Amino acid sequence: MAPHIAPAVLILVAVAALVPIANLVFPAEHPLHVPTGTVVLLGKWLTYALLAVALDLVWGYCGILSLGHGAFFALGGYAMGMHLMREIGPRGVYGHPVLPDFMVFLNFTELPVAWWGFDVFAYAAFMALFVPGLLAFVFGWLAFRSRVTGVYLSIITQAGTYALMLSFFRNELGFGGNNGLTDFKDVLGFSLQADGTRAALFALSALALAGGLLLAQAIVTSKLGLVLVAIRDAETRTRFLGYRVERFKLFVFTLSAMMAGLAGALYVPQVGIINPSEFSPANSIEAVIWVAVGGRGTLSGAALGAVLVNWAKSFLTGAYPEAWLFVLGFLFVAVTLFLPKGILGALRGVRLGRRSREARATSAQPAE
Repeated sequence: MAPHIAPAVLILVAVAALVPIANLVFPAEHPLHVPTGTVVLLGKWLTYALLAVALDLVWGYCGILSLGHGAFFALGGYAMGMHLMREIGPRGVYGHPVLPDFMVFLNFTELPVAWWGFDVFAYAAFMALFVPGLLAFVFGWLAFRSRVTGVYLSIITQAGTYALMLSFFRNELGFGGNNGLTDFKDVLGFSLQADGTRAALFALSALALAGGLLLAQAIVTSKLGLVLVAIRDAETRTRFLGYRVERFKLFVFTLSAMMAGLAGALYVPQVGIINPSEFSPANSIEAVIWVAVGGRGTLSGAALGAVLVNWAKSFLTGAYPEAWLFVLGFLFVAVTLFLPKGILGALRGVRLGRRSREARATSAQPAE
């Protein structure tokens, strides 16, 4: 295990235990108390961090710049949102035992086939991974076999995300149209408004991020990871050496999409809504900025970048809402020019440079 992953995993495990305790055990007036609103906000940032790790796995280590990972995140969110809507049952505004409120309002007479089975949590959790993975597999099989790479692949992923967004805006598709899915009541019988449920979702998000980091690290430090880096640095040469490059790219792209779907599934019950705006290409581009800021090819740096950028977004959109897009654009340009390896990459470079100077100084000393 690389040294920069172990501390991140340990921190996440500690946070998964300590933040819920600070929220549930300490009273509101206690200095160690963490408000429920903060728990929800941190939980949302952790799901973004998992999305960033998934993107870094394909971009940082395989050279696939995907501008459509927001679509996989949104599909996982919709899968979980559909389950939460089915759990409402007759408690909805219209009191229909099967159809969600928006379907009753839109004069649906029966539940669409796509919604079958989502009353079972295990099925919804499976679909949150399977649907993004299937979409990534089909897309990757077509694109990688055709040797679509570079900016062309990035543009196609962005166009696909935009097409999905337009599709989900249509009411007749049966996914809530412009309003999306919201007004969730509970999950597995636990109220989503209860502090305990929110704390548990936060802990699950932290542990999922830790698991995502461990899985990604296991891949990139294996022989498979060496081949992925070779594909990133010299795809044509790797192909000439006899490797079936498209198979390696297809595997890592599909796995990354499933990780993004898991992040979306954890995101929805914490924020309480999922709508077609989550498919917006701007969201996928913003995820690329998270990875670039934290450090492409560092995994934990990608997670750090997601948390830092979203912390800045929360602060600036509250204090100076009109300035955020300018700050985001400046941040991307500044990182590209002055921190091409991101925050963690720059810190690692400084540390390696210091060790190299110390080694040279030691070797230059005369032997006694």
